[in-house]
Amino acid sequence: MKGELDRQRAEDDSEPGFAILSRRGHLRELDGRLRSWLGCERLPESVESIAELLEGAGFQPRGSGDLWERQGQVLRVGERPMDDGARLVWMQRMDDAGTRIQRRIRYLGLASHDLRGSLANVRSYAALLLNGRIPLEAKARRGLETILRNTDKALSFAQDFFDASRADLGMLACERERQSLEPLLAAAVERHLELAGGASVALGLELPERPLPEVEVDGGRVQHAVEAFIRHHLLRAQAGEQLRVRVLPEGAWVRVEVRRDGIPLTQAEMALAFAREERAFQEKKLEDALRLTLARQEVEALGGAVDVSSDAGGTTLSLTLPIALANSASVQV
Repeated sequence: MKGELDRQRAEDDSEPGFAILSRRGHLRELDGRLRSWLGCERLPESVESIAELLEGAGFQPRGSGDLWERQGQVLRVGERPMDDGARLVWMQRMDDAGTRIQRRIRYLGLASHDLRGSLANVRSYAALLLNGRIPLEAKARRGLETILRNTDKALSFAQDFFDASRADLGMLACERERQSLEPLLAAAVERHLELAGGASVALGLELPERPLPEVEVDGGRVQHAVEAFIRHHLLRAQAGEQLRVRVLPEGAWVRVEVRRDGIPLTQAEMALAFAREERAFQEKKLEDALRLTLARQEVEALGGAVDVSSDAGGTTLSLTLPIALANSASVQV
């Protein structure tokens, strides 16, 4: 119980941590913060000075003041004499917003690596057993195929979750490259033809007759956003309905629409389309809400915007991206 309380105290960066340094150099911690911030399981029983303690933990003084720094982590350190000759030592974390964000990103990276690594191992062994070299009974094969599908789903969800968490911190990685949207959209549609066919829903790509203007984007991010729109519609589509992906150049922008011809979303559903937490609480599911929210974050990170609209004939999810500036003068729009 005490260890849990110490951990909770250590996570509260707004409060200082305290220790008592006796006249003989014996060090006694009063809470769990100092051990956490110094990165050690236990404090040394005795030290000559607080400077010795900090230097032993890898901290270096910053300037001539009371600040000590280690790899971006900053501590403000002070001490106050007590009646018996001992000293009350205090330390307080002083990380700025940028440092906290970087630490959070590092933490998310570690979590992503550990989770995805474990899932990838499960997937690899399932695929290995399904490669045909090992005779399997029909029931065992079906079980392994289920493991493979669910592992792929979990890997995709984990990637979306960690990407959305990074985007919340304004640190979503995007690798821009000048390119055409046509192959990205074709790939997004191709990946969902089987799923649409299984639901008896028509899915097609409609392109204008003239060449599309180029955009400077992260192709993977754009394709993911379009696929998120397609998946959202497929979850709600009825047999016989139609999905259409189309592109509309509009001045200095290019607009990609994913239209479902069928029963439209209600006004309440449209208002919450990109609201991750509200939809998750209402629907008791996170996956689709997370995908749409991440799609918005990805498009906005590329300088674009998303929208949702409906009419009597159906619902349209759309994203708008700026045309590559170096190319806009040579393209007739």
